[in-house]
Amino acid sequence: MKLKVKEEQCSGCNVCRVVCTLQNFGAVQPSQALLRIKGRFPEPGTYQIAYCNQCGDCADACPEDAIKEKNGEYNIDYDLCTQCLLCVDSCPLEVMVVTEAGYPAKCTGCGKCVKLCPRQAVLADRDARGS
Repeated sequence: MKLKVKEEQCSGCNVCRVVCTLQNFGAVQPSQALLRIKGRFPEPGTYQIAYCNQCGDCADACPEDAIKEKNGEYNIDYDLCTQCLLCVDSCPLEVMVVTEAGYPAKCTGCGKCVKLCPRQAVLADRDARGS
């Protein structure tokens, strides 16, 4: 599932980040979330949401061709991944993380953040067209 955001709706509550880490890593570790929330200071109460827009830069950087596009989403094939982490370094939005096991991780399109965002700041991009 491709995402879109309505930053003006975001309260900075981080529910999306908590549910992301629970879904993907089985633990509450917001710093490992596959999306970022940053306060826009000095503007109180406004936030910037960084999320995977499926640009493909990570796939282009992977020397092992371990990141493949399917239906408009890029996913990591961990059987091919050699943990070089060039994909993480190439992410222009800095939303890829390194797992405790040393593997890269990126948004899987699970949609849990969309379902549980209390202010509908993170949404499914229904207009996105898969390849």
